[in-house]
Amino acid sequence: MQRTAQRPPPPGRLALWWTITAVLTGLWETSGLDTVVLQSIGTSTGFPLQHAWWLERVLHEGVRQVATLVFAALWVWALWPATSSLRRRERWVVALLVSLSLLAVNLVKNASLTSCPWDWRLFGGVAEPVAHWRWGVADGGPGRCFPGGHASSAFGFIALCLPWLAPPSGAPRQPAPGYRWLAGVVVAGLLAGAVQTLRGAHPPSHTLWTLLICSAVSLAGWRLLRPWLTSPGRVATAGTRASP
Repeated sequence: MQRTAQRPPPPGRLALWWTITAVLTGLWETSGLDTVVLQSIGTSTGFPLQHAWWLERVLHEGVRQVATLVFAALWVWALWPATSSLRRRERWVVALLVSLSLLAVNLVKNASLTSCPWDWRLFGGVAEPVAHWRWGVADGGPGRCFPGGHASSAFGFIALCLPWLAPPSGAPRQPAPGYRWLAGVVVAGLLAGAVQTLRGAHPPSHTLWTLLICSAVSLAGWRLLRPWLTSPGRVATAGTRASP
């Protein structure tokens, strides 16, 4: 029995998913559910799990070290001259977009005046929470807590799904690997964000905003560079050697 070929989602589908996620994130944030969640795990003297060994050492520092190794391996894969299921140009673009996603999160974070929940007066700190979209308004704390850096150690790799979910013209591929990459990255990012929420480092909305920032950089960059990926004479067909 012949297997029916699957098609990647329509070009606008990924942008639609991003838009729906953005709307849901806005609804979550404006509903006040961040504070409800944080109050359920924190007290007036702080967060009991802030320095829990399995959260701080294993699922925070350990995961961050693993992400660093994966990032290094990604660039080795991107620059490796051997053939693979993806052309070298596509590998370069994926590695570039991962780098830009991580950079974008770090730049926003370093400029942010939003402080972490463990610095809020509600939990024994000194800061009065100020919505992060009120750019330039300080909350009285140390700031630099928006978006979630730890969540970006997973969400930053969302570009890995694009060669299969938005393949260049003339490069037909089964979308299944892309869906697996997407699911793995999203689940890992949500778990990383949950770790930081339990520790009092970030409200849940910060994790969702990190997903939005990383996916926006990846989607926009892939769309911008797609003409270069689909330039004439550069698309490899099955069974032929891919051009650089």
